[in-house]
Amino acid sequence: MIHIRRAELSDAAQIQRVYASSGAYAGTLQLPHPSLDMWQEKLRHFPAEDVLLVAIYDGVIVGTAGLHTEKKQRRAHAATLGIGVADSFTGRGVGTALLTELLQFADNWLPVLRIELHVFCDNAAAVHLYQKFGFEIEGTHRAHALRHGSYADVYSMARLHPRQPLLPGLKP
Repeated sequence: MIHIRRAELSDAAQIQRVYASSGAYAGTLQLPHPSLDMWQEKLRHFPAEDVLLVAIYDGVIVGTAGLHTEKKQRRAHAATLGIGVADSFTGRGVGTALLTELLQFADNWLPVLRIELHVFCDNAAAVHLYQKFGFEIEGTHRAHALRHGSYADVYSMARLHPRQPLLPGLKP
């Protein structure tokens, strides 16, 4: 059973271990060998308007998912999504559990119309996961990030709110 909750400062060491997994840092824009101090600092200064969830299996954090709202007024309807899962837990439902909770939160409690993300083009499992949740590929960014000594392409994907909130008394 995977339990999802909001991240806390005391989670820094376990989150650091998730992103010490080679697949977790290679699949994100994290760098190898993250320090505990770095994660403590990130959590200490995490913006209150953003959301960082952790996935817990048998008392251990095995993944994270974050939703980062845009700060520019004209982009206030958009947020960026990021997710990371420990290598030993990929393919075991952690990403699905995290995305289910994060999107439920965004769709029902935040004024977010558009959720955006970047995913490496060769990460077929992640692309499939995102598509399962309604994300669509909108384009390709060539040579987007350095990974394992080579520049890698990413897809730009986005999902619009599936049921845009209406004012009371209005019919869809």
